[in-house]
Amino acid sequence: MKKTQPEVFTLDRIATPVGEVLLVTDADGAVRAFDFTDYETRMMTLLARHYCEVQLTPGRAPEAVRAAVAAYFDGDLTALDGLAVKTGGTDFQRAVWAALRTIPAGRTWSYGQLAQAIGKPAAVRAVGLANGANPIGVIVPCHRVVGADGTLTGYAGGLERKRWLLAHEASQEGTGQGAFALD
Repeated sequence: MKKTQPEVFTLDRIATPVGEVLLVTDADGAVRAFDFTDYETRMMTLLARHYCEVQLTPGRAPEAVRAAVAAYFDGDLTALDGLAVKTGGTDFQRAVWAALRTIPAGRTWSYGQLAQAIGKPAAVRAVGLANGANPIGVIVPCHRVVGADGTLTGYAGGLERKRWLLAHEASQEGTGQGAFALD
């Protein structure tokens, strides 16, 4: 059996108001992973699961990607929308992650709403599992998914960060509906 070469990605570290993040990009500038430094082991597990063998080289992500991340945390909630992402994963997971990117900043959906959005209304638990396997948190905004009653549910970056991200988006959006309003 022929051994394949590892995927080579650039690993950048960026300070944010909620802690340092790890930003992984490929040679084309697409984001492959985005996670908090204290969850580096989780990120590496997801990268290995989605891409088999990976090699991370310390360096700087493309300036456009770094600028978009900075702009988001500075209050431009649409700054991340145009970033190219490559997630790996199954077809189902990619469908869930694509749907996550359609949730507007300042809004939240329930897992049931997310399941309906991908045309699989009975797949609520599977949607939750796919949400938890998202390698590109914040940019693929899994933090915008809450329980059916609007309560905060698990977030790989920690509930305090989820709460902060939702409050950040709600305060910038000016919807007047609060951070945890369900659409």
